[in-house]
Amino acid sequence: MQINPLVLRELEYIVMLHREYGAPVKVDSVGELINYILACVADGSCRPGAWERGMLMQMGLIADCAQHAQYRAAYGQPMVEPRR
Repeated sequence: MQINPLVLRELEYIVMLHREYGAPVKVDSVGELINYILACVADGSCRPGAWERGMLMQMGLIADCAQHAQYRAAYGQPMVEPRR
């Protein structure tokens, strides 16, 4: 994965501000920041009632289907139950 150099500069700036001034969610590296952001995206995807869902909706990342409106306790595509 490659990050646009201008975007990377901004992410590095965020990390610098966190180190210097602190923040509610403290990150010490761009990797930690990206991991936190992606975890928020994943949480918003599988939990329709989560605060993160609003972020995904504003970004246009919620698919227009019933499956994306269902709560899932685990990340990833739900396992299909075998028929009995």
